[in-house]
Amino acid sequence: MTASSRAQSFDAAAAQYAASRPSYPPALFDSVEEFAGCRLTGARVADVGAGTGIASALLRERGAEVIAVEPGEAMAGEFHKALPGVPIVRGDGNALPLAEASCDLITYAQSWQWTDPGRSVPEALRVLRAGGALAIWWNTTAFDVPWIREQHERIARHCGVTPRSAVRPWDTDAVRLAGLAGLRVARRQVRWSRTVSLDMHLANIGSRSVFLVLEEAGRHAFFVDEREQLGRIFPSAEVEETYVVDLLVALCP
Repeated sequence: MTASSRAQSFDAAAAQYAASRPSYPPALFDSVEEFAGCRLTGARVADVGAGTGIASALLRERGAEVIAVEPGEAMAGEFHKALPGVPIVRGDGNALPLAEASCDLITYAQSWQWTDPGRSVPEALRVLRAGGALAIWWNTTAFDVPWIREQHERIARHCGVTPRSAVRPWDTDAVRLAGLAGLRVARRQVRWSRTVSLDMHLANIGSRSVFLVLEEAGRHAFFVDEREQLGRIFPSAEVEETYVVDLLVALCP
């Protein structure tokens, strides 16, 4: 299964994605402002790979003037429902449908990995104004929480992928792996958590690309077993999900 196929798979579960995916903590946007050296209020921000609008909504709440870029038709449809007043254009980070030097900030929330940095970095620099910034971030797995680590390993086994190491390459080589070598980059990790119903938790992990590309029978078998596993850990059917947001902010030369 190619990365492109996995990236396109989100359109099949756009409503599920919108309903169950986690948001981001306020401290993340405080860090973006700190590293970028500007307030979000009044800033022109392109949110690329905007999906259903989770990050776009928070950027707008901080006073940013947001334009969203999203390749998926169904994801863009969910975005329109959630944020009818925010403009959204179809496209992706490898060929931004935006004018040169038109943005103060470009953001990629959970979407940078679907780009080719050899193309997406020059595109970001083309679209950014002098002194602008590129901010990319992910809600990453809190591997120090035992049940989360164990679940990650079950998912990897079921889906036939290699489980990530508890010590990630990101921990030592984040800038190079993101394709940002040669730029001035700041990094911060922000820990946060949310408590959701067991149903929402399962819907959240089921919206990941690694499941969306599986046959229905394979997905069903995993979630029947996973509901039983988590029911023993969380008898109240309320699950505390813990995340570490990994943020990189690169400044435009």
